Amino acid sequence: MDTPAPQMPEVDLHRLDLRFADARLLEPRAIEALARSIEQSGQLIACIAVPDADSQRLILVDGYRRVLALRRLGRDTARVEAWACDLAQALLTILAQAGRRPFAALEEALLLQELVRGQGLSEREVARRCGRDVSWVSRRLELVCGVPEAVLAAVRQGTVSTWAATRVLAPLARANTAQATQLLAALAATPLSTRELQVWFRHYLTSPSAARERMVAQPRLFIQSLRAQEEELADTRLRAGPHGQCAADVRQLLALIRRLRSRLPSLSREVLPESLLGALAHLRAALDALHSELARSLDHDAEPDSRCRPNPASPRQEPARDQPCARAIA
Repeated sequence: MDTPAPQMPEVDLHRLDLRFADARLLEPRAIEALARSIEQSGQLIACIAVPDADSQRLILVDGYRRVLALRRLGRDTARVEAWACDLAQALLTILAQAGRRPFAALEEALLLQELVRGQGLSEREVARRCGRDVSWVSRRLELVCGVPEAVLAAVRQGTVSTWAATRVLAPLARANTAQATQLLAALAATPLSTRELQVWFRHYLTSPSAARERMVAQPRLFIQSLRAQEEELADTRLRAGPHGQCAADVRQLLALIRRLRSRLPSLSREVLPESLLGALAHLRAALDALHSELARSLDHDAEPDSRCRPNPASPRQEPARDQPCARAIA
């Protein structure tokens, strides 16, 4: 038999202070599913809030998705559990209970930022009071360090993933704010998947400035052109077959060797690094092994003389053609 949920007082939504709404990620699908659940079964889990000392309102600590779902259903009240503690302790308790209500890494980072900057707690104290390591607190805070507000807003709205914000847009914004803003606008118009954005950023890091400007202006077009080049290369390899692919690999090796020889005059003739000497020794051994394997492969694939093979269609055993017949011996 299910234990009924404890009855919590209904609080008008306009009495809730939603000051941490920007620290929550908006997930439209999750909010729609929650709205359907509340419509069918009611609000099963109460929101968490603490009283504000400066006003008669309640500061909402947890339950922002439930409030959005209730508003979508046209409700004007919510079941709220009021904690008799200060705001810092409530936030620390919510972070300590993250196993019961999983937060995204960026959500945890924004709450930790509020505790350190807004509430004046040290990273060590935050780690101790929420049962975490200091290194965990530092890593979380690094996620939002230097991230522009426009990027954080895009993450909250679901336009950009947390990975894209912390691994691509934040480093790009620190290096070139204008290009980060332009890329964010382009992604809002034509989104890229996480894998596509990872490929895009890898090519961006090794591209000249003129190419970077075109890549930032039209990231989707760059991915499409790159995919077309890969398909054309795959078709070329398919037409060339294994022999043509081997020949192409040999040409690449020759190009690398020519580039290596062009750099030899710049090396010091007195002392060569042990790493370079070891690499050259491994290269020579690999070339010798490749030559030997290639020679064995060619000898093994050589077509034998058809006159020395027996005829499978003949029922009797035929003598070898390189020996005299029995009549001549007699």
